[in-house]
Amino acid sequence: MPTPKAGTKARGSQTGRPIMAILDLLGRRWALRILWELHQSGPHSFRPLQKLCGDISPTVLNSRLKELRETGIIELRAGEGYFITEEGVTLGKIIDQLNIWSKRWAGRKNSSKLPCRKKRSSQESTPDKYGKA
Repeated sequence: MPTPKAGTKARGSQTGRPIMAILDLLGRRWALRILWELHQSGPHSFRPLQKLCGDISPTVLNSRLKELRETGIIELRAGEGYFITEEGVTLGKIIDQLNIWSKRWAGRKNSSKLPCRKKRSSQESTPDKYGKA
C-alpha cells in the first residue's frame, strides 16, 4: 500500500484533500502510537521503540516508520535513532489536544447518555467549503 501524500488521492477518498491523506496515514495500525511514543519520550532506536509500543511486530514497525519518514513526520539519524521532525512536533501538539479531550471523555459519568447532535433534515443542509451538503 503506497504512503499517502497530500495532494494525491488517499485510500477511501476520491479527492486529493490533505486531510484525507493524513487520516489515511494516521489511521494505519500503530502509526499514532509510534508518533505518540516519540513525541512523549523523545528519540529511540528500533528495539526500544518496539518495546515502548508493546506487541507491535518488527514488520509492521518497519512499515510505519518508513511511511512516517517518507511523509517528513519523523527522521532516522545514523547512530541516534528515530526523531520527530518539526512537522511531527506540530502534529504531536494536536495529538496532545486529543489526549486532553480523551481524559475528559473518560472521566464523564454516564458517558453512554451524552447528548447527541440533532440530525438536520436535507432541507436544512448547508454546503461545506467544498460545496458538499
